[in-house]
Amino acid sequence: QVQVAESGGGLVQPGGSLRLSCAASGFYIAIYPIDWYRQAPGKSREWVATVTGGGRANYADSVKGRFTISRDDAKNTVYLQMDALQPEDTAVYYCYVPDYHDTWGQGTQVTVSS
Repeated sequence: QVQVAESGGGLVQPGGSLRLSCAASGFYIAIYPIDWYRQAPGKSREWVATVTGGGRANYADSVKGRFTISRDDAKNTVYLQMDALQPEDTAVYYCYVPDYHDTWGQGTQVTVSS
């Protein structure tokens, strides 16, 4: 079965860090760009970051300098390291593979609150 599964979400205080993982199964991610998106309550889903097949990263302005996307093709996994988290980063975070059957994960909740 082809799928991607996110993990690593949770509750963290402002200024804290989390690392999200996106593990793929049923296909190899090596040649595909992988995106992270997020959706906050009452808001539309928004793009957060992309890592290309060659490892080049791009970020939304709102997370640039705080988030780092990376990939480990040997583990068939993409990561999102999130530092200096703020309450406005609270959202469900999704992994997305646009070039492989428009594959979305189920999401992982990130809550930033004191």
